[in-house]
Amino acid sequence: MDPRIRDHAEILTDHSTQVEAGDNVLVRAPPAAEDLAVAVAEKLGEIGANASVTLSSTRATRAFVQAGDTDDFELNEHTLAMMEETDVVIIIKGDRNTAEMSDVPPAKHTAYAESQRPIVDERTNKRWVGTQFPASGEAQKAEMSTEAYEEFVYGAVNKDWDAQREHQSQMVEILDPADEVRIVSGETTDLTMSVAGMKTANDYGEKNLPGGEVFTAPVPDSVEGEVLFDKPLVRQGREIEDAWLRFEDGDVVEHDAEKNEDVLAAVLNTDDGARRLGELGIGMNRDIDRFTYNMLFDEKMGDTVHLAVGSAIRETVPDGQTYNESAVHMDMIVDMAEDSYIEVDDEIVQRDGTFRFEDGFEG
Repeated sequence: MDPRIRDHAEILTDHSTQVEAGDNVLVRAPPAAEDLAVAVAEKLGEIGANASVTLSSTRATRAFVQAGDTDDFELNEHTLAMMEETDVVIIIKGDRNTAEMSDVPPAKHTAYAESQRPIVDERTNKRWVGTQFPASGEAQKAEMSTEAYEEFVYGAVNKDWDAQREHQSQMVEILDPADEVRIVSGETTDLTMSVAGMKTANDYGEKNLPGGEVFTAPVPDSVEGEVLFDKPLVRQGREIEDAWLRFEDGDVVEHDAEKNEDVLAAVLNTDDGARRLGELGIGMNRDIDRFTYNMLFDEKMGDTVHLAVGSAIRETVPDGQTYNESAVHMDMIVDMAEDSYIEVDDEIVQRDGTFRFEDGFEG
């Protein structure tokens, strides 16, 4: 087995989730990522954990959702029961066909996700991590050879996460006590939001591997202005391009997209919380140096900002603060490499992708 896969597995069990002997661990992986699932299972055996490994099929999920009726999806109670008995969840992604779900109607896809929401809520209370195996489907989507994509993935994943934590802590120190954030990019994005009272989290390879971002939650009714997400995203197997949102009093009051606007609309119409922002994230992983149509990596790029409509992340909303609740959480990216800046409490802290604590910053 490629030693990089064993290194990846060790980071997942020892760093990201800190598995201990006796833990009930659920591992979910697609067939394309079986090698990593095997390496993780081996590590769990060495630790003395109780492992349940499931090789999941996107094709089977598509068949089930496509055949079902939008109004008849019910919660998988047996899956929820398993999640309730689980201590650690390791989710591995990797597809042979990244467009497998593309012909499922957006409304049907959204209805199914809504029906399974209690399972996702239960999982977020566990020690969990999501990661990526360098499968051929993602390599093709990124327009890279399989070998080149492997180098890219392992370069972003198998790294010194303590050093990354220290680098990102500089941005945490700026954002955590802040009141207001403004994001400006060219003439298409000018967005302000309050983050007063919210907590800033430092993601260094725990719940996401790779990690490489600092994130917080906006005060839900504080978001004002407009934003153009000039990097595409893949949702439900379909690519959304140039999504544009305009906010008033925290709500999306207008929206558009150059491609697959119906998918964007379906997400926004999921519930009331889907029309508000649940996350402001700032990418800081300099080993992710190219766009690959994979949000797990793309949102961590060091010259990007991402915003998520839908649910906030629990750890960023302290008790007593308003938590934005939704069945969805959809990240979208703004390229901050040129003609852009991030302003925190009227002070520019990043310009054209360079932070004020990095060489080359021009305030």
